[in-house]
Parts: sequence; structure tokens; C-alpha cells
Amino acid sequence: MREEEKIGDILKLKKEKDAIILGHFYQIPQIQDISDFVGDSLLLAQKAKEAKNKVILFCGVHFMGETAKILNPDKKVIIPDMEAGCSLADSCPEDKFIEFKKQNPDHLVISYINCSAKIKALSDIICTSGNALKIVESLPKDQKIIFAPDKNLGGYINRLTGRNMLLWDGSCEVHQLLTSEEVLKQKIKNPDAILIAHPECNDAVLQIADFVGSTSEMISFVNKDNKHNKFLVATETGIVHKLQKDNPEKTFIVVTNDSSCSCNDCRYMKLNTIDKVLSSLREEKYEILLDEALIEKAKKPIERMLSLSKELKILK
Repeated sequence: MREEEKIGDILKLKKEKDAIILGHFYQIPQIQDISDFVGDSLLLAQKAKEAKNKVILFCGVHFMGETAKILNPDKKVIIPDMEAGCSLADSCPEDKFIEFKKQNPDHLVISYINCSAKIKALSDIICTSGNALKIVESLPKDQKIIFAPDKNLGGYINRLTGRNMLLWDGSCEVHQLLTSEEVLKQKIKNPDAILIAHPECNDAVLQIADFVGSTSEMISFVNKDNKHNKFLVATETGIVHKLQKDNPEKTFIVVTNDSSCSCNDCRYMKLNTIDKVLSSLREEKYEILLDEALIEKAKKPIERMLSLSKELKILK
């Protein structure tokens, strides 16, 4: 079967099953193009909460499907591949985080949305790269905070705010691989290019970036920039599809740690394919199932994030 026919079947099944397809910016272009909404974690969390459909097909990674299920416990939430995990989420196991919390009982816990449902349930507030800074700034200066699981995002916020949040030692393997040496080489090769970077990159890379922001913020920055036509992109490769669609006249160069590799491809995000999306919809697999008590605990910090985001005018 040709890809066009597969896509036609997906769109037909979507109507038959009253399904909505949510796709992350790091998905392959074909999946982004058939999604009802494409976005970063903040937008997709909002869209998952607003969903009226019977079935939510989340094209992303496992923790994103969990978030959709937490916000929609009565709906069927499915993902194309159950093996689509997340190195950042895996870097924060529940048992070790419980001990970490016990050692710091007077700390409020802010967890980046890139974590498991069990870690969300141990948190006070969830954040995304798009709202983390404003959420932290909204809290009293003397509030003691544990920030998990991304040490790079937490360190970036510490630097911007002058705070001293206690950071869990976790990171995303894709962003952590990028080095300032390789980025500087690319900047020297392309002196007319602007470097945009995701705050999951290490601090050495962020220090030399011209713009640091979430996936959506990076896209917005490029779309509004009328002075530059070339951009070095320090994040996962999937973002380029949206950037190029919005800005066909501009050039985008994904910065990798090695010019001979595709190290900026998230191996988990790229597990999802058109074939798997079709199979997932047809058979309504693989379903995200969570314990009711876990859903209740994990929902509170997510709801607090969404509420704070509206108050702080991060979400409309």
C-alpha cells in the first residue's frame, strides 16, 4: 500500500472512531502533517485537556500519552509504539526520587513535564520549557525548590533568576550530546547564522546561543525575525519541518555533535511511523492504562501548571 493510501485510511479511521491525533514537533514530517494539533508539551497538554473525542491518539513518547490519560481518565488514550520512551524521564526513577525528596522535606517540587506519571504524582507543580521560568518567578524568592528531572533547564532558570533550586541530576540524551566546541565550529562556518537553542542543552551551549526558548518559542522567534535568513538549530531535528514550512525562504542547519551522525534524532520520537499510526488507530492500540489513585495524584500538579499558565498569561 502506498503512503498516500495509508494516510487516507488514517483520516477515514479517525472520523469513524471519533479520534483526535496530537503530534509533537519532534515527530517525522508525515505524522506532523496528519495531526489535528502539532505542538510542544505545553500546547499538547492543553489540547489533551480540551479534547472532546472518544479516542486520543498521541504521537509522541510514553510520558506524553500518560499526561493525556491523566487529564482524560474516561477517554481511551493510545500511542503508536509502547517502546517510545524518553531518556530524560528514565533518568529519574521513582524510588531514588522518593529518597531525594525525603532528604529535602522543606522543598517544593517542580517537575518538568518530561517525567513519568509516578514522578508527577510526587510533585507540587508541573512545568514545561515554555512556562518553567514564569512559574518559578511567580513563587516567593525564599521558597526552597527541588527542580526535576532536567538539570540543564533547571540550571538555566537558576542563572536567569539568581535562585539556587536544588537540581535532580537528569538530562535528555539528545540535547546533552551537543557540545559548545561543535556549536562554535558551526558558528564560525556560518558567521551570518543565528543560533537558537532549547534550554535542555547544557549551559556551555546556552551561553553562546543568540536565542534560548522552548520549541514553540524557537519557532515564533524565527517566524518574527525579518533580519536573518540562516539559523543554526540546537535541538531535535523534527522542529525543522515546521520551521521550513513557515519560512521556505530561510535556511536551517541542525547542529549535531558529529557531522557524520544523526545524533539529534530522538530515537524514541522516531519510533513512530505512518504504518504504526495506522495500526494503532485500526486496532486501538497501544492503550495507556494508569491506576486511578495515581491519576488523581498526578493530575493535581498538572492542573496547577495549567491554572498558573493562564494566570501568568502563558496560555490564552
